[in-house]
Amino acid sequence: MAKKNAKKPDGSSTIALNRKARHDFFIEERLEAGVALEGWEVKSLRAGKAQLSESYVLLRAGEVWLFGAHVSPLTTASTHIHPDPTRTRKLLLQRSEINRLIGAVERKGYTLVPLALYWKRGRAKLEIGLAKGKKEFDKRATDKDRDWQRERGRILKHG
Repeated sequence: MAKKNAKKPDGSSTIALNRKARHDFFIEERLEAGVALEGWEVKSLRAGKAQLSESYVLLRAGEVWLFGAHVSPLTTASTHIHPDPTRTRKLLLQRSEINRLIGAVERKGYTLVPLALYWKRGRAKLEIGLAKGKKEFDKRATDKDRDWQRERGRILKHG
């Protein structure tokens, strides 16, 4: 009887994170969406060649699209294709989820922000955040809070 492979820790399945999103937005809700990819993109993602820092999510014609995500093509990819690293990629969601997002974005003024790109059961998934933008004073308050928590931890640790 063959042994089952040990489960990978969650950190190893993460391809790319958008750290700036948590600084610039209040994340109200998180959703998981599939990503429609081409073959060379999957190979690049397996090699960890992706960035979400300048990307954003838009709703167009009842569909959800990822703009500006950079997937660097591998040099070993097929020579007969001409990869576009920042092409627009379709996100795969249930119709009910898309309708709920349309309502939140158009009526309530929310924004859709890509938070993380990761593997789940061999499929690339994108975590989307339904978010409201932070003002400059909100960002300063968040930084001040984080610094205080760090200082408080030091004080409690050293007595």
